This record gives sequence, structure tokens and C-alpha cells, in this order.
Amino acid sequence: MIIDVLTLFPKMFEGPLSESMLKRAAAKGAVTVRVHDLRDFSRDKHRKADDRPFGGGPGMVLSIQPIGDALTRLKRKGPRPFVVLLSASGRRFDQRSARRLSKRKRLVLVCGHYEGVDARIRRWIDEELSIGDYVLTGGELPAMVVIDCVVRLLPGVLGHEDSNREESFSAIGGSAFGGERGLLEYPQYTRPRVFRGLKVPEILFSGDHSRIAQWRLQKSLEKTLKARPDLIQKSQNSKVKSQKYK
Repeated sequence: MIIDVLTLFPKMFEGPLSESMLKRAAAKGAVTVRVHDLRDFSRDKHRKADDRPFGGGPGMVLSIQPIGDALTRLKRKGPRPFVVLLSASGRRFDQRSARRLSKRKRLVLVCGHYEGVDARIRRWIDEELSIGDYVLTGGELPAMVVIDCVVRLLPGVLGHEDSNREESFSAIGGSAFGGERGLLEYPQYTRPRVFRGLKVPEILFSGDHSRIAQWRLQKSLEKTLKARPDLIQKSQNSKVKSQKYK
């Protein structure tokens, strides 16, 4: 996969892209992430990529010209990209979105900033995404979230093919709770077996994989009911709808 990022602050990506799973994914050739400074596409002699909004109002708005020219240039090379704008007004990004985007050969992530972007740019945008109902300074952190979520789903990136199946929001309990809108992950333990009187549950040493699976499912249910009961409600609604239209 190729991921191009358009941003006013390219240095923000240096740390995340050079560590951990993203670094290993790039070394394996599973992904190539290219970060582009929007100012490099500006026709302004001072390399400006923003301006004051027409009609008045506070703050600055990203200009259409640098983004439009950048997208035009990027689309000339390689496979046609799927263009995503990261902004507060976009559709909520979730695990289902990540899986869908991971099927693409090439993504372009446009990082919104300031008071937003010139609305005309949406003519070149395939999808608009938000990572949550809160205010961030810009789209750089959301872009990093999207990259991390999508790349880890690419074939060969994680060490074990089941690694992303049994995580929160993935398919654990999927048959009962709607797959992608599943349960929060069950509690995990590792050595030492006892630490300051805190013991690992005995069932995990039983060797009975069926009982362990049931225990993990029960713990996932308990955790989800306590922390995110809305997930179960959504999953049950999804199941009812799928049964209704069979």
C-alpha cells in the first residue's frame, strides 16, 4: 500500500513513522508512507497555504489552490488514490472503516487545519473522516491514527494472523455481537504468575482451551457492559436487522 499525506506540519510524522510496527511494516515493503508539505505546492511567493475566510470570522482557512494542485500532481503518478479528508465534520472512523481502507492500494490523507478547508476542495475528496467528537488543532494526529489502524491490517504486518482478530472492536464474539462491532478485549496476563500477592486467574493454566475461550468471552462481556454498553446494544440491533432481512 502507498499512503500520501498532505500536511502543513510534516515533521509531526517523523516519530510515529520511524518506530514500532509502522517502521517494521515499511521495512517489509508492506507500506510506503510519503509525507508532503502543503506549502511546497503553494503559488504564493511566501508559500502561504491558508487565508482569511470570505464573509469574515475568526481564524484562517486552508486554501483550495495548494491542496487542489497537490492532489492533481499525486494522481498523475501510480494507481488512482482514494482521497480522505481528516476533519471534525467527517464520518466517525472505526474498525470497520479501517478494514475497508486497508483494501485500497493507495490512500491520500489530507490534514485539515485551523478553521477548516475551503469547501470547494470536497470536489476532489472521496471520503471525510473524524476520529471523535472533540476538537483537535489539526488533522495530523487523526491521520496518524488512521495510518496505524490501517497498516496493522495489511497482510504480513503483524506477527500472527490472529493478532488483530481478537482485539477490541474486532471479531471476538462476532457471531453473537455483529463481528466488527464486537466486544472489548478480554484481560491479558503474563509473567510473573504472582506479583505482590496479585495472582493470574488459574483457568489460564488449565490447558483446557474451550474453557479458556468461554472465560475470555465472559470477561469481554463483563468489561463491555461496564465500560461500553452501547457496543452491545449496537451489535444486538445489527443482529436483529440481519435476521429480519434474511
